[in-house]
Amino acid sequence: MLFPGMPGVITGAAIMLALWLLIHFKTKKVPKGIGFDFDARNESGAFEKLLPLYVDFAKFVLGLATGSIVLLVGSSALHTAGHLPKPYASPLFLLVISIGCGILCMMWLVTDYEAYRHDPTGNAYTRLKYMRNQLLGYSSVFCFLTGYVWLIVNVTA
Repeated sequence: MLFPGMPGVITGAAIMLALWLLIHFKTKKVPKGIGFDFDARNESGAFEKLLPLYVDFAKFVLGLATGSIVLLVGSSALHTAGHLPKPYASPLFLLVISIGCGILCMMWLVTDYEAYRHDPTGNAYTRLKYMRNQLLGYSSVFCFLTGYVWLIVNVTA
């Protein structure tokens, strides 16, 4: 094992790989040169109403994950050794992966929507971008939940 949190990093990568495969096979294929539609039923601007909901949900998960990390790392001063026990490293890495995926998801979702709104051909939002945004959003949530469960198991063991 390279470092104490390596199982958490491997678990995060496995979650992302499993989700990528699921999203890849569930996402409809479109002909080359045709983009995905952000707006439901071609209603211009429909996604603008939903975008704040997605961003708020991501901010909620990020707030819980960062708060947990700060609380745990801050409590390390209370331990006799002055640092957290090694079993906490893996779930903390999953929480960090969750934060990274959430930030990237929000950034690319907004950037992709902006590009979609400014592209007169409607081809800016490709299948790959759609799958990437789904992957990052779901990975953020699943890594957060897995990290939290793992943390609870380690704390109560």
